[in-house]
Amino acid sequence: MHKILATAALALTAATTTHAYPIFGSEGTGIERLEYERRVHAGTIQGRERVSGELRALADVRLRLLDRPDMELPAPDAALGARLVGLLGDGASRYSLTVLDLTDPTNPRYGEHNAGEARNPGSVGKIVVAAAIFQALADAWPGDDARREQVLRDTIIEADDFILVDSHTVRFFKPGDGRLLRRPLQVGDTGNLWQWLDWMLSASSNAAAAVMMREAMLIAHYGKDYPPPRAEAIRFFAETPRQTLSDLLRRTMDTPLVRAGLDVEALRQGSFFTRTGKRKVSGTSSYATARELARYLLRLEQGRIVDRFSSLEIKRLLYMTERRIRYASSPALRDAAVYFKSGSLYQCVPEAGFTCKKYHGNKMNLMNSIAIVEETDPAGGPELHYLATLTSNVLKRNSAVDHQTLATRIHRLLEAEHGIARQ
Repeated sequence: MHKILATAALALTAATTTHAYPIFGSEGTGIERLEYERRVHAGTIQGRERVSGELRALADVRLRLLDRPDMELPAPDAALGARLVGLLGDGASRYSLTVLDLTDPTNPRYGEHNAGEARNPGSVGKIVVAAAIFQALADAWPGDDARREQVLRDTIIEADDFILVDSHTVRFFKPGDGRLLRRPLQVGDTGNLWQWLDWMLSASSNAAAAVMMREAMLIAHYGKDYPPPRAEAIRFFAETPRQTLSDLLRRTMDTPLVRAGLDVEALRQGSFFTRTGKRKVSGTSSYATARELARYLLRLEQGRIVDRFSSLEIKRLLYMTERRIRYASSPALRDAAVYFKSGSLYQCVPEAGFTCKKYHGNKMNLMNSIAIVEETDPAGGPELHYLATLTSNVLKRNSAVDHQTLATRIHRLLEAEHGIARQ
């Protein structure tokens, strides 16, 4: 289950000085997929070229509200809120939406609609798991960013039955043969903590999320003695009383949120993402409101999701996704840096004349999107900077396309608000 590699300071130096990370920084993190991205970009192997907004360098990915640590969401702007509702059409009651416009940092504007309605966050809840990993690391090694980087890079995790069952595919790339393989994670697969975080956030693998929840619990329990030997980790989950494990899970997931001043009654990842994980560790319900997701993104920009080191690494992970989907796939965002996560849950029941399709549920059709958007105006105008969160349950419609369309409308609305004319 666990293995520590005794690598030298050279690798740590690469992690902290390379200018290619986050997009192409495999040498610093051990995320093999990034080496594939680097080779595609260099033209040495074939693959999908990234759009301009995906090619920012390390120095460009930064926390933008470090100088405003006490900022809260402003009072809702009625005019902005009305414009946002106007983008939603007849099904507005099925959407929850927030936009925090930070383009003029001295005059932030906030609009919302149904922002207090709680829905299951789906895969968006994986941002809570990321916070839990970084919180546990910070508690084990407070103030020691270098040691935390080393643990993330050098701790090798082997997949066990916690990953069962998940159909999401992840990318495997071995630089030696230059081949890219995409398949679901299997028992016995290995990767370091960075790799597992990438599989969880970039590919949205439920199996990887289950492993990260397990590891967060182990770090929280063992502290500086993490990682425990494989046999000890197995014993811990097999012999620890179920209620003790449940309490540890909830405490591990909730702690970073509580310390960041967030409301765990409005944002919670309460259970594992896999059936086996749920069987081994009893959990509770998961939920999120659009408003509390906006507050999470605000805290991230302030460096308050755990601390500056952790917030920046989470923001980088949200940037270097395999590909832009759903909200982030909007053509209007092509030149923008987009830090995003999405999640969906849909269910169908028999209905005359209705064919069940992906993201078209007729019983439940949840889609959730969060995004930080940054775009420089090539004409020298203001740089757009805003946070958007969107949850919906619009039945029998392609919710992925709906979120993409709304992303375009929100972006164009804010461009118009700031007098920005794009080609």
